[in-house]
Amino acid sequence: MSEALINRLVEFAESGNQQKIVSGGQSYQGWIMEITEDALMISTGFADKSGKDFWLNFDDLQQAELYYWDNRQDQWMAFQL
Repeated sequence: MSEALINRLVEFAESGNQQKIVSGGQSYQGWIMEITEDALMISTGFADKSGKDFWLNFDDLQQAELYYWDNRQDQWMAFQL
């Protein structure tokens, strides 16, 4: 994947307190834990026993809605790739 896209995903991962990705009728809310050459991992839940990790391919993210939690405004803010 392009370096520009990876840099935008790093910026997304560092935005806000949490991230939310809505893709293919599924919503994933949590923290971006890893970014590879072709996917990212988002960790959901608050504890190891209840949380799950999901790998999302960059191709899927092109059609996804991305949000981050803005503590100052106390709301989800849209993020554009």
